[in-house]
Amino acid sequence: MKADAARLRSAVSSWVRTSPGTHIWLLIIGVTSLVIAAASQDLETFLLHRTSSNIHQLNKQPVESLLISGFWIENPSSFLLYAGLFELVHANVERWIGTLRWLFVVAVAHVAATLISQDIVMLAIQDHSLPRSMKHVVDIGVSYGLAAAAGVLTYRVPRPWRWLYAASLVAFFAVPLCAGGTYTDIGHAVSVAIGLACGRPLSYGLPTWDLGRAEAALRRWRGRTKAAPGPPGDPGGPDAAFGEAKGLRRTGAPGRPRSRRPRSTR
Repeated sequence: MKADAARLRSAVSSWVRTSPGTHIWLLIIGVTSLVIAAASQDLETFLLHRTSSNIHQLNKQPVESLLISGFWIENPSSFLLYAGLFELVHANVERWIGTLRWLFVVAVAHVAATLISQDIVMLAIQDHSLPRSMKHVVDIGVSYGLAAAAGVLTYRVPRPWRWLYAASLVAFFAVPLCAGGTYTDIGHAVSVAIGLACGRPLSYGLPTWDLGRAEAALRRWRGRTKAAPGPPGDPGGPDAAFGEAKGLRRTGAPGRPRSRRPRSTR
């Protein structure tokens, strides 16, 4: 038991050490989410608009707004969801191509997607397709960088599964855009395109996932589970003819909007 706990601690420590950028970013988002959760309605509205990369803030302080907006999420209840996505996507990409390359892709996607999407909003305002209040829309979040990292991850998936993953990723972001999506959907499409474009050269020569090795490890784990004795009547115990696999379900609670001002969906 102690040996298993020590191995688990060692594995977790190794995972964090080899993806420091992901976990530092996640820690900052956790802190800012706590600030939003504890803030009053007026303070929350001030913080969200002050840290946004909308047209007003980009004209007023472009560098600061582009940098700060990537460390906040609008709904603190979404933090656990983002934490899971960071571990699944960002950490894997950072460990695979290295912190500097990962940071380059994420930063380029966040900046480019923000500027392009806000330029489109500005053109729509000038064309009277959108109200002038959209200059002050809340535009914060981490989804642009996340979409770019998901694009890079395409090249770690071995063929032929790579094409299925790529098609699913493109469809996930293209369908809302083709259905008359918002400027945020445009930003996501730009981010995925950047991730796909940068992923190939940045990952050249790096190994893909070895699915055969993963299957072998899963078989060994199942073998140890079936061999472990259990209490009488337990399906995994020695009296059972066959083990039964029990599925795990994830549940999530939808977040609630907290501000009356125009909001970004990312």
